[in-house]
Amino acid sequence: MEERFAALPYRPCVGVMLVNPQARVFVGKRIDNAASEFWQMPQGGIDPGEDLHDAALRELWEETGVEAGHVSLVAQTRKPLLYDLPDELLGRVWGGKYRGQTQHWLLARFSGSDEHIRIDHHDPAEFCEWQWVEPERLVDLIVPFKKHVYEAVLEEFSGLI
Repeated sequence: MEERFAALPYRPCVGVMLVNPQARVFVGKRIDNAASEFWQMPQGGIDPGEDLHDAALRELWEETGVEAGHVSLVAQTRKPLLYDLPDELLGRVWGGKYRGQTQHWLLARFSGSDEHIRIDHHDPAEFCEWQWVEPERLVDLIVPFKKHVYEAVLEEFSGLI
């Protein structure tokens, strides 16, 4: 990593592992990377002064259309998880203001039905496709530079899924 990027801060972020009654996890394919085979769980920035749980519910609603009444927050990672952007993305994403993200992850149980998921309701939409997957598939689906984060989330939530 170039020295000018090493001094950049991490972007505060929240992620949501949304689990359905069949113990499968929601993943979406990002619109800006639709040609790839990578999928991710909902995640996004925490606004200044925003409560972590409020941020999680807001991001979940913005990216999936799932309303707070259809989820219950079950757990939160004990500590934030960090990742650095790969060199080719540094200076290009988030206006070049961050070197990566510090992510707080929450496990949420989904009590709605698939009809309550509307990935196209928010403008701009984040995902172009979505699916429910077995938890053990998550690490294989995410971009390589976030694999260690998904491994840590799975390890921490595995007994609760």
